[in-house]
Amino acid sequence: MSDRFYITTPIYYVNDEPHIGHAYTTIAADVLTRYNRLFGKEAFFLTGTDEHGQKLQDTAASKGMGPKQYCDSIVTRFLNSWQRLNISNDDFIRTTEERHKDVVRHILQKLFDEGEIYKGSYEGWYCKYEERFWTEKDLVAGNCPDCDRPVSKITEDNYFFKMGQYQNWLVGYIRDNPDFIRPEHRKNEVLGYLQQPLGDLCISRPKSRLSWGIELPFDKDYVCYVWFDALLNYITAPGYLTDKAKFEKWWPYSVHLIGKDILTTHAVYWPCMLKAAGIPLPKTIFAHGWWLLENAKMSKSRGNVIKPLELADAYGVDPFRYFLMREMTMGQDSSYSEQAFVGRYNSDLANDFGNLASRVTKMISSYTDGMVPTPSASETGDKEIEKAASSLAGKVAALVDEFKLNVAIEEILQVVRLLNRYVESNRPWDLYKNGNRERLNTVLYTASEGLRIAGRLLYPVMPYKIEEFAGIFNLKVEELISEAASDWGWMRAATKIEAGTVLFPRIEKAPKAQGVVSAEKKAEEVAIIDFGDFQKLKFRVARVIGAEKVAGADKLLKLQIDLGTETRQIVAGIAQFYQPDALVGRSIVVLANLQPAKIRGIESQGMLLAAKDGNRLVLVSVDGEIAPGSGIS
Repeated sequence: MSDRFYITTPIYYVNDEPHIGHAYTTIAADVLTRYNRLFGKEAFFLTGTDEHGQKLQDTAASKGMGPKQYCDSIVTRFLNSWQRLNISNDDFIRTTEERHKDVVRHILQKLFDEGEIYKGSYEGWYCKYEERFWTEKDLVAGNCPDCDRPVSKITEDNYFFKMGQYQNWLVGYIRDNPDFIRPEHRKNEVLGYLQQPLGDLCISRPKSRLSWGIELPFDKDYVCYVWFDALLNYITAPGYLTDKAKFEKWWPYSVHLIGKDILTTHAVYWPCMLKAAGIPLPKTIFAHGWWLLENAKMSKSRGNVIKPLELADAYGVDPFRYFLMREMTMGQDSSYSEQAFVGRYNSDLANDFGNLASRVTKMISSYTDGMVPTPSASETGDKEIEKAASSLAGKVAALVDEFKLNVAIEEILQVVRLLNRYVESNRPWDLYKNGNRERLNTVLYTASEGLRIAGRLLYPVMPYKIEEFAGIFNLKVEELISEAASDWGWMRAATKIEAGTVLFPRIEKAPKAQGVVSAEKKAEEVAIIDFGDFQKLKFRVARVIGAEKVAGADKLLKLQIDLGTETRQIVAGIAQFYQPDALVGRSIVVLANLQPAKIRGIESQGMLLAAKDGNRLVLVSVDGEIAPGSGIS
């Protein structure tokens, strides 16, 4: 395992301001970088902007601006957004910088001199929005397969990179290097693409059609194709051509974090370019999924783009970062909704972590004069906490190496929930009232030390909030995240606690819950209805015939149920209480005449009934065997 970590985001095309997709990739790269640093690795984090091509030239002209002037105006939006979202990048590259143009010209000339580039005539269908040529068979209903816009047939002379000759080599390389393209289904997608003949790549555009680009060093009448230009940023920044020692330090220890829509350019064009230039390939190309809104990809044309800074302003930077990292399984699509955001915030941050921090620090303030107490002999429950907290960093580090950020966060939250149960079962308030000081001191020390370790491991996700959290223990954040602070028992007794900080105030404007009826409401909160309204509710017995988890949602299960005369699908938030296999064959009670609703883009045709008591949830069922579809009366 390498002791260094170099991660890149795509360089974002500056045709508009950043959206939630840009924010997700950049925050994910930031979180991965911070985790690698937390676990003792040197890290280099690169992001930037792509500033050449047809779209930028046309957009700038439509605004009465020069291309560079227009790019300068948009780049500031990215820089300001990343500063606002607490992105810790080491470098920010623009493809209009001379250091980058020097590398592009060098690689172009090198490949031309070695016979890897030739001039030829080309006829094809061109999409100016994607800036790509397509063959007839690529088109979908006569339009661009990527953006579904009209294409134009173009015949012109251009320069071509002999990419096709590397097809067999690339297939072999992908198969021999399982970490090169991740996740696995993206690797299979690329191998499927490579089953068809791989043509040569057109790498130029005539200046007569497009002047905004890097001029070919061997023909002043052409500029470089924007993708051939853009990909080379990954070797420009770590010092290719300018700093050999720096370049050898960081390359090829590189992870390219990208969206799945640009997989082909990164997993096919880029490795062939590097192979031809005699440069080692990056370690990993990881393609994540899309954020969806109402089950559709966000795009400006659809008018459903979510602006990250608006969410950060509404809920706070760190809750926004937390939601994005916790909600999406990297490699899969995920749906955004305000309901999911508020639910995740209240459940994980306000109820679990924030409530634990508030309770523990207030008890220390009240019961031990605001000082972390000295523990005495440990009991079984104390040792369970110590074991769980001590092993947590290793588990999180292994999951981060596998890009399983949402699972890593859940591991931390599992320890937080264990600590909450520990506090409840040991009842420090009773220990204090009964004068059992030795046991009280051990419980409060154990709870506070477990809390500190959990908070430390949440730092890469929520750096602002964890800096505030460190202040509760009178620590600087640099002390909290130091390597020594990973050990159990690092926090000294008599550490002064600053109680009273509410890290995550609960959001009271909770969206309407769907998918499960809970019996936890207090009687006075239940609206009174007449018998006629009650008769409208059709409760039925249903037998569960299938159950599975909803991808990317740790609390949701998708159930197939038999209602006697029909089968239906229900989505319910019971995954934390029931395993899918344990539900199959059970008879449950459902509300059968509820208007269908979509939850995470999946239709739920009814609602199951459950009773909840504190942290327990139990499904409402029937006593004895009865046929599916039977009415409840």
